Amino acid sequence: MRIGILSDTHDQVARTSLAVRRLADAGAEALVHCGDLTGPDVVYECAGLPAYFVFGNNDYAQTGLQRAMSEIGGVCLGRSGELELAGRRIAVTHGDSTKEVKRLASLEPDYLFYGHSHSPADERVGPTRWVNPGALHRAALWTVALLDLKTDTLQLLTIDHAR
Repeated sequence: MRIGILSDTHDQVARTSLAVRRLADAGAEALVHCGDLTGPDVVYECAGLPAYFVFGNNDYAQTGLQRAMSEIGGVCLGRSGELELAGRRIAVTHGDSTKEVKRLASLEPDYLFYGHSHSPADERVGPTRWVNPGALHRAALWTVALLDLKTDTLQLLTIDHAR
């Protein structure tokens, strides 16, 4: 199973649409958004694939975001949460709460997805692979990530600035 990972879209609707298309074209079978969606229009761009979302520190309109998530059949994990896909345990948070990051890490999931820094990262800490897909706003390069759970291969996709 391949998972598309996004974060920090900050209401960049057209850019999010392009990123989701790139992820789907690359074989993503589900999407995980690590927060800072900002507005519901970004959520609607994630329709078409199973989608999981957490709130970030800039997601003030949570009621509208939750409504949009529900309308597309997405799953809202609140500020953080866990899910299992293809037999892998995945923890997801935005990354702005050190307390929440530590709590999730202590559960020793297979993967911990986070955002907030607007910089991509991929590192293994103990049994957990920590993945930050980067951002589609306020970043030198706009990036998302594609993770193949079967092969444990992570691919960073750059979203073209010209579009």
